[in-house]
Amino acid sequence: MSPRSSPRTIDAPPLREILVAGHRIMVPKAAPGLHLAATPIGNLGDITLRALETLAGSDVICCEDTRVTHKLLDRYGITVPLSPYHEHNAVAARPKILARLAQGDAVTLVSDAGTPLVSDPGFKLVREATAAGFAVHALPGPSSVLAALTVAALPTDRFYFEGFLPAKDGARRNRIAELARIDVTLVLFESGARLAASLRDLAEILGRRDIAICREMTKLHEDIRRMPLAEAAARADELETRGEFVLVIGPPSADASRMSETELDDLLRAQLARGSVKDAVAAAVELSGHPRREVYARALALAQEGKNEGKDE
Repeated sequence: MSPRSSPRTIDAPPLREILVAGHRIMVPKAAPGLHLAATPIGNLGDITLRALETLAGSDVICCEDTRVTHKLLDRYGITVPLSPYHEHNAVAARPKILARLAQGDAVTLVSDAGTPLVSDPGFKLVREATAAGFAVHALPGPSSVLAALTVAALPTDRFYFEGFLPAKDGARRNRIAELARIDVTLVLFESGARLAASLRDLAEILGRRDIAICREMTKLHEDIRRMPLAEAAARADELETRGEFVLVIGPPSADASRMSETELDDLLRAQLARGSVKDAVAAAVELSGHPRREVYARALALAQEGKNEGKDE
């Protein structure tokens, strides 16, 4: 058989390697597409094997801070090129990433810590990648939101993730007032510098609830404090403020969300002094936790009392 008619040999994709517990493990090249890999939020041992295989098998890893991601890659012997992708360069970086996806590359997106897109850039990249028809793969793993929920000792069947509250006092208080209407466990991020002010505003506006203050999750100095929200506000100046915080706030109990009859009467009298029975009932139903029929009957009685008092005078 002449050289021209010899069967053509197709080279297999080169294998990469990762270093796990002192052992070198060969891994194949990752599949083409965009891979969203969760990375440790503190303890580098929390990375999953699937994430390591994908990171090592990628053509490029897009990350917020190359210095932070280098520490993870060095730990596991991964030598894949890094490319910055963060809120300041995202507009310019996205077309380049999409171009690499178009040529069949495997691109992995990571955040500095935790799951990409959760309070991190990435949403627009995923939207444009899917719109262009590229495969997008989720590699689940560490999340400070879920880690805090599991240790908070508060209801987890329904929860609302808020992220960071506004930095300015007025905007923060307005947002907390909106959150007060959500009758589920709340999960928030907060910085140490704003922790005390936020705790005081949360206690004043949300009322009687329980809170778990989770600091430095999975790290050497992890600290979980569980207490009533009012106590947390009172002790705010005593709390350690170094590190990163996740606040988990339980929903109001039935007793906490329902006003006493005396409180309801005081609220209705104040509302009736400013407006009609209809408006007073609408406001009181929302704030008191009492049924509308009960509030309406009480409002009519108080309105009549006010008329009688006026006649007597």
